[in-house]
Amino acid sequence: LHLEVHSFPTRRSSDLLERGLKNRHIQLIGLGGAIGVGLFLGSATAIELAGPSVLLTYVIGGIAIYFIMRALGELSVAYPVSGAFSAHAARFLGPKWGYLTGWTYWYMWMVTCMAELTAVGIYMNFWYPDLPQWLSALVALCIMTVVNFIAVSAYGEFEFWFALVKICTIIFMIISGIGMIVFGIGNGGIATGIANLWQNGGFFPNGFSGTLMALVMVMYSYLGIEIIGVTAGEAHDPKSTIKKAIDEVFWRILIFYVLSLGVIMSIYPWNEIGHMGSPFVVTFEKLGIAGAADIINIVVITAVLSSCNSGIFSSGRMLYNLSLQGNAPACFQTLNRHRLPWVGILFSAAILLAAVGLNYVMPAELFVYVTSVGSFGALWTWFVILRTQQKFRASLSEEEKEKLTYKMPWAPYSGYITMAFLACVVVASAFREDTRVALYVTPVWFILLFIGYRFVDRGNRAGGAKVVDAVKATANR
Repeated sequence: LHLEVHSFPTRRSSDLLERGLKNRHIQLIGLGGAIGVGLFLGSATAIELAGPSVLLTYVIGGIAIYFIMRALGELSVAYPVSGAFSAHAARFLGPKWGYLTGWTYWYMWMVTCMAELTAVGIYMNFWYPDLPQWLSALVALCIMTVVNFIAVSAYGEFEFWFALVKICTIIFMIISGIGMIVFGIGNGGIATGIANLWQNGGFFPNGFSGTLMALVMVMYSYLGIEIIGVTAGEAHDPKSTIKKAIDEVFWRILIFYVLSLGVIMSIYPWNEIGHMGSPFVVTFEKLGIAGAADIINIVVITAVLSSCNSGIFSSGRMLYNLSLQGNAPACFQTLNRHRLPWVGILFSAAILLAAVGLNYVMPAELFVYVTSVGSFGALWTWFVILRTQQKFRASLSEEEKEKLTYKMPWAPYSGYITMAFLACVVVASAFREDTRVALYVTPVWFILLFIGYRFVDRGNRAGGAKVVDAVKATANR
């Protein structure tokens, strides 16, 4: 794209984030973002709701996520800036949209990390029952904060190895499970086959409503996959790496979610899985692997630490970009000698420290209210990504559209259909007690944001959209 940037304010290369994330980092960050704790533990609940048809929910949800990521990819390749969708929204939808999206995404990661850090304490108690949960959470938070302070490449390395642990575990389970299905390995030489997928009530044992309710949980399990866009501002070669990472999203989902759960439900009747604990633990135990519960506990802890690591990374970059837009204090633009937004990272870590402490003393109902907004933050972010892509494409001439090197397939119709799908997920969430509360609490969050927006310095905000172009122009030199 030949964009006019000579009239925009420029930033020195020393004022920009370091592009230290290599191709293998981006690939594994994208893969790790698509595989969370929900697959190892929460999948049992989704199976209880939908039965074998949960496989269909992952396929449908995966298609929606694919289009969301392709929309993000089109924007991130054209505008590879840290802050991604918040910066893009400020540029093409207006400063208010950048403000709302950036702060909502930051809040989403804060409550997500708060829950993850709490989970660290619970999982550590599996081995050390007398160890205070707050101590495990504190140690995990300190370690992840230090990692984010070293260099962006350190974050990339941690995510690389964290994701590799999850991938190897799933691949081993799939291969050994297929061995049990076809050859009876671990089942006394008796092949289990795949009849369990349509026995015990059929493929839709709880009807279409059960499949729809599971879809809500499935979409929430994809939370964090959009971090690929956040890394664009620090990717060594964003135009190449972002394309590769996004193009493989749908196939990753098919392999690591659909295939793994298909193997599990082929081995065990779906109506027994929810009563046996983690499907992965049960499968490993049937294969005769000693210490299966310990292995999965280690994997889950790495997944939790990975999520927390990504949360601190994303929140620091989002505050950095919000500051560039004029929608956050200017101090968040400050970079250290490694060109990391250390003020934003430290601020986010401090909020997490306070939040984790409060989590152990606040009533359970209040904790649900706080975290419910975070779950809807992902839906909001995805919706904004789709709408921003449409506005971006509409702003281009026919010649500029032809020059796009990475396009959203079947735009704008694919975007409208996916937005309608997200709206259906919101409606479906009203029928589940544990997600319905978000419909009441989320509007309160946005009211608070609108009030805060009135106090943001309009003079600092005025150049927000131009900063996006300026950063892009300087970064691509």
